[in-house]
Amino acid sequence: MALYISSLNSGSNGNCYYIGNDSDAVLVDAGISCRETEKRMKRLGLNMRKVRAIFVTHEHADHVHGLTQLVKKFNIPAYITTPTLHEGKLKMAEHLIQPFAAYSPMAIGTLSVTAFPKLHDACDPHSFTVTDGQVKVGVFTDIGTPCKHVIYHFQQCHAAFLETNYDDEMLDNGRYPIHLKNRIRGERGHLSNAQALRLFTHHRPEYMSHLLLSHLSKHNNHPQIVEDLFRRNARNTKIVIATRYEETPVFRITKPIQLTEKKAQPDTASQLALF
Repeated sequence: MALYISSLNSGSNGNCYYIGNDSDAVLVDAGISCRETEKRMKRLGLNMRKVRAIFVTHEHADHVHGLTQLVKKFNIPAYITTPTLHEGKLKMAEHLIQPFAAYSPMAIGTLSVTAFPKLHDACDPHSFTVTDGQVKVGVFTDIGTPCKHVIYHFQQCHAAFLETNYDDEMLDNGRYPIHLKNRIRGERGHLSNAQALRLFTHHRPEYMSHLLLSHLSKHNNHPQIVEDLFRRNARNTKIVIATRYEETPVFRITKPIQLTEKKAQPDTASQLALF
């Protein structure tokens, strides 16, 4: 059993992540154009006809820019919360709109997708994990603070897309106005390199084989800074930069022979308190 993953694009100019197996696949976000999504998947040898659903994290343009066209052209359902649909002013055929609820696994062919809430400055933001029953991959971007939801799900992943949006020094010394700097570093903004590194070093499972560092700021970060920082702490995890300019290769994620014991699931009755 294996999952295949790729970042088709990652950054404020558009976000789109592919996760699938031999028969089924999903996209998380559709922030680049339909044409560019098709072009990049074709270069990677990925088949758009295998994509069974598009999961939307939140309504910001860099996550939904290509959504309506992809949904219409390929007749793919969009899994999106009602507040996100309304706030994003997204117009799609009603039968292709699939609202979802956090914590309830959704069967997508041979895959299962689970949503969980996160802290970000959007109306109803969620992140997702995808599993085939053996291997689990998570998308952890657009996060202001790693709440317990994020930590718990990160601890379960064999591979992850993890936001490393900004370097603290570059943001401090950069050209952004102070109100924007405060928004970015706020608890509903984005993850810094340092925050992401703490999440990785304190909470990654021993079996995490791939970490795709994502949503790097064009002006407040640099790929070499991030790569050097994480590779020094990577141990057996392969570190990959997911860029704003091109797709990553496709990575094959498999279950190792030995797994460490899973952490206990947080009590769903007190989920809201986890923030």
